[in-house]
Amino acid sequence: MTAPDTAVTFIGPWSFEDYVEECRKFHSYPAPGLILGGIMVQACKRRIPEGVLFEALAETSSCLPDAVQLLTPCTAGNGWLRVVDLGRYAVTLYNKYTGEGVRASVDPEKLDAWPELKGWLMKLKTKKEQDSDRLREEMRLAGESILAVAEAQVEPAYVGKTSKGAIAVCPLCREAYPRRHGGICRGCQGEAPTRAAGAIARNEAQAKPNLTAVPVEEAVGKTVLHDMTRIEPGESKGAEFVSGQTLTAGDVCRLQAMGRMRVYLMEDNEPGHDWVHEDEAAKAFAHGLSADGSLAAKGPPREGKITLAATQDGLLVVDEEALERFNLVPGVMAASLHGFSRVTEGQAVAATRAIPLYLPREDFRKACALLDAAPPLRVVAVKPPRAGLLITGTEVFTGAIKDRFEPILREKIAGYGGSVVKTVFAPDDAALIRDGARALLDAGADLVITTAGLSVDPDDVTRQGLMDAGAEDMLYGMPVIPGAMSLVGRIGPARLLGVPACALYFKTTALDLLLPRLLSGLPITRRDLARMGHGGLCRDCPECAFPHCPFGK
Repeated sequence: MTAPDTAVTFIGPWSFEDYVEECRKFHSYPAPGLILGGIMVQACKRRIPEGVLFEALAETSSCLPDAVQLLTPCTAGNGWLRVVDLGRYAVTLYNKYTGEGVRASVDPEKLDAWPELKGWLMKLKTKKEQDSDRLREEMRLAGESILAVAEAQVEPAYVGKTSKGAIAVCPLCREAYPRRHGGICRGCQGEAPTRAAGAIARNEAQAKPNLTAVPVEEAVGKTVLHDMTRIEPGESKGAEFVSGQTLTAGDVCRLQAMGRMRVYLMEDNEPGHDWVHEDEAAKAFAHGLSADGSLAAKGPPREGKITLAATQDGLLVVDEEALERFNLVPGVMAASLHGFSRVTEGQAVAATRAIPLYLPREDFRKACALLDAAPPLRVVAVKPPRAGLLITGTEVFTGAIKDRFEPILREKIAGYGGSVVKTVFAPDDAALIRDGARALLDAGADLVITTAGLSVDPDDVTRQGLMDAGAEDMLYGMPVIPGAMSLVGRIGPARLLGVPACALYFKTTALDLLLPRLLSGLPITRRDLARMGHGGLCRDCPECAFPHCPFGK
């Protein structure tokens, strides 16, 4: 029989027979998909202009990527081979800079003349029923005639260099991973494809240990394993039964009314050392979330949850990255108020729990290790300030207009239990502003607040006067409106806060976000200011509800 014009003689540098042997070496056996894939890759290569640097995109993870790696410089390791597993037997070779290329796929309508090939591709025959020799021969004879080959434009997302980005070391497994995956690696988030010998299988951990439930009628005189919640819509929600409670005959009807026909009992369930009960986990997490004693558990676990309350008045400081790392561990949670919220002693500021009734001990260990390394929550005391006010502006200094800044600032200072030790008025003169700042320091001010003179007007020389007075670490401007032209820094032993003129009009400005941080002794960096941009736009509500609003959150 004479071979048709479509018959394949060579694939790459090998004869067809030698290529089959190469497939056997590379793939452990001459897989039909690898042989057909070689024909497809060669069809694309012949249509790529000479000298073009190309990459490859396979639309299946089965066999076809191996053909690409056998016949081109594109591999999974060097990043030039991308696999988008759509389940379609198609491959595209394309200009790595422009995305212009050639796509080859198998056209099912061209397979009728090749019954063995069609049976293989369309899964009409089992592997045992296939005639492997005939299948390979049909592929050789059919060649490119069964393909649909066309020019293609690859989407921008798949063109250009891919990068892992910044690399971090996971605080749990101590292995390197792309930082963009979060505060801990994806493996420690529960996506690891392997586990330590003897560890609980992840699919089991996502369910629960082997617990036995009994009908409520058989539970009389026995103790319940966990809190059980009763909800009266719109009226109440709470634990009707608590862990360790002994059930009585009268409890049976109450449980049935709650929809509980079966219950878990302590007497029938000992899940073993590999599991941690929700109450034990909540107690450990509550202890670890704040190590300095500024937060404390507000009673024992209720419904598996512990609420944390502030042990002093102050400012809640949240290490957001540490809190994220904790919450990335499967089966655990901690929620808090927004960072930098003013809180009072006894106020609930956070809550934590294990999500399942029993948490795998390995996940419990991971969560506790993260809390030990970096407790994410603390309450910092706010120190009542001894404030010095430097009111600038020639129009105020000369009496051309009445000052309205001093009463506004005195009210805000009083709100923190502070006092004003001295007020100095200065014109728009750098030397007099310098002298005024020094006079406030001499009066014992530990917080110097300057007003106005911070815009782009030629007469606004407040910053120059402050620098002449010895101001250091000044940060000018922040992504908050109103208050974008605010200023923070230090001058001598005092913290420095520059308040722009917008505070004369708006009730709430950047001043209200910066002042508590300064009084708590917290450092303020350029990054801290930059992060205020998220939530830094005031809604300018007709009735201001700050701080019970999104501003500064």
